Amino acid sequence: MTPTDTTAAGPVPGPPAAGAVLRPHAEQEFAAELAAIAAADDRERPPSWRLSPWAVVTYVLGGVLPDGTVISPKYVGRRRLVEIAVATLATDRALLLLGVPGTAKTWLSEHLAAAISGDSTLLVQGTAGTAEEQLRYGWNYARLLAEGPSVAALVPSPIYRAMERGSIARVEELTRMPSDVQDALVTVLSEKTLPVPELAGEVQAIGGFNVIATANDRDRGVNDLSAALRRRFNTVVLPLPADIEEEVSIVERRVAEMGAALRLPSVPAADEEIRRVVTVFRELRSGATEDGRVSLKVPSGSLSTAEAISVVTNGVALAAHFGDGRLGAADVAAGIVGAVVKDPVHDSVAWREYLEAVVRDRSGWGEFYDACREL
Repeated sequence: MTPTDTTAAGPVPGPPAAGAVLRPHAEQEFAAELAAIAAADDRERPPSWRLSPWAVVTYVLGGVLPDGTVISPKYVGRRRLVEIAVATLATDRALLLLGVPGTAKTWLSEHLAAAISGDSTLLVQGTAGTAEEQLRYGWNYARLLAEGPSVAALVPSPIYRAMERGSIARVEELTRMPSDVQDALVTVLSEKTLPVPELAGEVQAIGGFNVIATANDRDRGVNDLSAALRRRFNTVVLPLPADIEEEVSIVERRVAEMGAALRLPSVPAADEEIRRVVTVFRELRSGATEDGRVSLKVPSGSLSTAEAISVVTNGVALAAHFGDGRLGAADVAAGIVGAVVKDPVHDSVAWREYLEAVVRDRSGWGEFYDACREL
């Protein structure tokens, strides 16, 4: 049974007008790079894959093709971790990207799906309200009542469609879903089939189908995976950037990319302020200053690289629209305070102690200290 010709949801809207898309999908934004890699890729490809595993890794980590085409890095991290992730997707094991918030799990999963299947949109977003139907299939109830169970009345989930196409499906924040909903994936991942008892049939996965899930166990409100489901995944743990130079580089690049996408007015390079934000985040989340001389209270938030990017981007907007066009300490101070102080009681104490014990006497940080004290 292959229920593919459903039009129950009505016509699919066409693409928005040129220039209207705020954030293009990876396969759209990097279409030229993907095409160049595909043209140069003469290695064996698994069933339904657009690129070979080697080419997928090259797309994700960047490199130079034989014809001189430069491929930009999409993820900065250990090459071996990406190789393990790609190799996993070439087997019958699903991939679980695990890490604290802000370690680029979603970013990496999107680019892997784009490179392998040419489509990163087969996505299920996990929340406490995610229902089992969003992982399996639902029904157009008007047609169901009028005609009874039928292929035309069935509404396939992203995972259902990925099985039919032999594509990669993505499940974001898997541990946000209730445990009984998570376990709807067990049969899909182990048997590579999705039973449809209402139609006395099933959907069998086409070669190339697999699932990339992301999860973290740091935030509140997560549900542990059952042992049965965890066994179906190969887990790759994504770490935070190894050193400050790597993290500063990531923040600088992503801020520039986001500024261009959002069409923010350009501001002069602000390496000093970016390094200041990254330094604050690294010290607070580690519980000690860089030199190890001062122990610090650790705030409740994750203070991830993604949050550092957000703080600097917000500072750029402030400097461009309401300042003198140069990113300064006052522009990033408000964003930092908002990122650090999530819990008004515990985090406020940790932040004030950090200001007084570390920032106040640090050379060149006087303006930043004064700006933070005023907030």
